[in-house]
Amino acid sequence: MGKTEEVVLSEADLDWIQMKKDFDSMRPETTREKMLRKMKSNPVVPIGCLATAGALGYGLYNFRTGNRKMSQMMMRTRIGAQAFTLVALIVGVVFTYKKE
Repeated sequence: MGKTEEVVLSEADLDWIQMKKDFDSMRPETTREKMLRKMKSNPVVPIGCLATAGALGYGLYNFRTGNRKMSQMMMRTRIGAQAFTLVALIVGVVFTYKKE
């Protein structure tokens, strides 16, 4: 019972310390950096989003001013722009997974 055991740690036992040091030096990605990275990987989606927002805004403006015909056409255009955005998003995801 009076024996003392020496604990010998190998280099593999200390890998977690090096991994912790590596990950502590990494900083999290900001929202702006994430948005720019995603726009570079799939640049067509923001165009679809802007087209959707533009059609919606112009359609609501025409609805407010009483131009019902133009308002109705812009709401239909908005649906088309949303479909375009959805297709662009799906195509971007498929290409991203094919690269990996």
